[in-house]
Amino acid sequence: MGGGPQIPSGHTDMHFVSDGDVKSSFVRKDYLRGIVDMGSNGIRFSISDLSPPTSRVLPTVYLHRVGISLYEAQHDAVSGDLIPIPDSVTKDVIAALLRFKTVCADFGVKEKHIRVLATEATRTALNSVEYRRAIKDATGWTVDMLGKEEEGEVGALGIASSFASVRGLVMDLGGGSTQITWMISQDGQVRTSPKVAVSFPYGAAAMTRRLAEAEKGKDEDEVEKAKEVLRQEMRANFQKAYEELEIPEELVEAAKAEGGFPLYLSGGGFRGWGYLLLSQSQIHEHRYPISIINGFYAHREDFENTEKLKKIAKRANKIFRVSDRRRGQVPAVAFLINVLAKALPHGIKEARFCQGGIREGVLFRELPASVRMVDPLPVATAPFASPSAPAIAKLLLNAIPEPGEERWQRCPASISVPVIHGFANMLYEHAEIAKESASTAALYSTSTGVLASAHGVSHANRALLAIMLDERFEGELPPRDADFRVHLERLLSPEEVWWCRYIGTTAWLVAETYPSGQFDEAKPRLGLSAKWASGLGKKGKKDGVELLVSIRHQGNDPMTEKKMLKKDLKTIDKVGKKKNWIGGKSGWGLGVRTVIVEDLV
Repeated sequence: MGGGPQIPSGHTDMHFVSDGDVKSSFVRKDYLRGIVDMGSNGIRFSISDLSPPTSRVLPTVYLHRVGISLYEAQHDAVSGDLIPIPDSVTKDVIAALLRFKTVCADFGVKEKHIRVLATEATRTALNSVEYRRAIKDATGWTVDMLGKEEEGEVGALGIASSFASVRGLVMDLGGGSTQITWMISQDGQVRTSPKVAVSFPYGAAAMTRRLAEAEKGKDEDEVEKAKEVLRQEMRANFQKAYEELEIPEELVEAAKAEGGFPLYLSGGGFRGWGYLLLSQSQIHEHRYPISIINGFYAHREDFENTEKLKKIAKRANKIFRVSDRRRGQVPAVAFLINVLAKALPHGIKEARFCQGGIREGVLFRELPASVRMVDPLPVATAPFASPSAPAIAKLLLNAIPEPGEERWQRCPASISVPVIHGFANMLYEHAEIAKESASTAALYSTSTGVLASAHGVSHANRALLAIMLDERFEGELPPRDADFRVHLERLLSPEEVWWCRYIGTTAWLVAETYPSGQFDEAKPRLGLSAKWASGLGKKGKKDGVELLVSIRHQGNDPMTEKKMLKKDLKTIDKVGKKKNWIGGKSGWGLGVRTVIVEDLV
């Protein structure tokens, strides 16, 4: 069959799960993990379920954030001088921790599986020891203070958890500090710099304060001189870090050839920047269809257009997912991005934003390599799989011909084995919904529906799966939702969209033949195989796919009665008609011919 790389053998059991297994996972208390991430700009409380088979996507069962800025609390409001964490702030933190302790008890999280993590703001506090002791006395929990290197390592693993693979530079921008390193993550193996990461005191809140200090009591020329001194300091430090990190030659050569390094960005400071870019991508005619920050990316021109984003942050009444505090830090983040873009040899190719941070990194580190290596999509869809989902995936893969010598004789690599497995898992999830709504529910399922919280699934895979699912339900969309599909299609190439239509429509045939989603593989009703063919169409001038549909000899199975089956196959044939090609008759597409073969026994 065509498409991308195979899922490593020996791990197919991770992709499928029965409904009974899913229900039992919710009572596996040993797999629940409570994490407190005490950052510089806020404190995040979460409970995650690491029970198999979905542990790879780090399912969250509880999430809460308290807007206590430990960084701002350590600076006098008038003088700006560094001060100890005030007792009032410590009391507020303890109150929030005690509330979370009750939440953990409600969910049944075991005490040994609860961790309180602290980073830069706690590490550098003048009264760090006293602050942590007060927490211990009040809650019984010991604060696990991450050192600079461990913070960088865990943050990098959080980024690795957010994608199926990573190749480029990674950065985490918190409130008090920022870390930078490089990463190559593939098949569960994560490689980073021997130095792990380089940390700087250039967090979003810290930079906001330094820029304010540079402007305080100075005229315009003096302000610019002070900022230039800061730029030179940061540029020198970034360039020094570039040398110290020992970036692999393969990444350097790729950056030279492709116009810069890909950046993988995490932390609240960068996510705020990402949400600014995301909001801008949704207010024009070609609206970006997915409002999930994890997996969103921006090309260099947009990412580095700092003046435009500063103006938007200042003038807009409200910006999706950007708080007033984050809005106030936009000039500082813009300053850092401008310096970074000029300091990095070969520049920045694109920026990819992710949700993964300290919490995700700590959880991801706990997983064995055999779990980390599995693609997130089939794992995220496993709870929705029918009993015969693996067999259905095989059927659909058989409907894709093996790659041939001609360029058109290849299914796009993005239509990979994991994508087909994920699709097979979801094939019956919306089957009970009325026809007027089934396609719509399926189309939105990957972005605002049951898969919205799936960690690590790329936006491209969300679009591929959504379009396949829409076709599986015959694409019955009202005008509003048809418009949403058009925007999803813009995330893909015309070739990808056409193959989604072909595979989705073929899956509709499979679902019609096996309405319960389960069957005996030893006694199949339907078999599929495919090959490349020429001379297709009424005029015999099309190249395309010949789909062979194997059935039992007539009279043996009413589900594949020949007359009815021929009518159903016309639906698949229509995908190959030029009027249904992507972009119309002059667009991209292949011819399709279906052939019935009575060769099953």
